[in-house]
Amino acid sequence: QVQLVESGGGLVQAGGSLGLSCAASGNVFSINVMGWYRQAPGNQRELVATITSLGSTNYADSVKGRFTISRDNAKNTVYLQMNSLKPEDTAVYYCKIQAYSGIYYWGKGTLVTVSS
Repeated sequence: QVQLVESGGGLVQAGGSLGLSCAASGNVFSINVMGWYRQAPGNQRELVATITSLGSTNYADSVKGRFTISRDNAKNTVYLQMNSLKPEDTAVYYCKIQAYSGIYYWGKGTLVTVSS
């Protein structure tokens, strides 16, 4: 079993910053891609950012230049630094890890609310 524990969500004013982290524990072997997704009320879950084991990153156009994803392979942890937050960034943020085998796991989500 793999457990993902997300932390760092909360309430912030527009223009502010917030950092998220997601730590994986349990039977964690050979993690390939780690990423963040989000789901706003009434919307489908969407990609925010991903990072491979070699550090290659991919961002949604809506967050490019504002969000930064990083990871600590020794700690099996992925981070998301969110700057210049906008009300439209309000959502539940989920982390996802995918092993080289293709198996993937989701966290339970952490709520980020950006007030205008």
